[in-house]
Amino acid sequence: MAKDLDLPLSVIGCPTVREKDGLALSSRNVYLSPLERSVAPLLHRTLQDCAAAIRAGKPVAEVMQHGRTALTAAGFAVDYLEARHAESLATVASQGDGPIRLLVAARLGKTRLIDNIAV
Repeated sequence: MAKDLDLPLSVIGCPTVREKDGLALSSRNVYLSPLERSVAPLLHRTLQDCAAAIRAGKPVAEVMQHGRTALTAAGFAVDYLEARHAESLATVASQGDGPIRLLVAARLGKTRLIDNIAV
């Protein structure tokens, strides 16, 4: 977006800071009940499992649907779980469509959690 709007700035990416169990560090985490907090790391594990399945050559659409199902079964209300081109954010159909980034937003109780990882 900065490039498209010709904004005079540079966007510098950095690794996500995580709790020891993989949950992305966020001020929102304090809103999770103890039970929700114990379930929350599944968000990151699901991204890792989906990334591994895509790297293994499984169909992207099938992997994403399996991930959504797993999150829903664990009690998340999934806003989105998507595989997108890492630079353009265009939809991808296969691993060959370029560098892929997995993006997720899901609610656990009243808390909306977000995360992303590279494939």
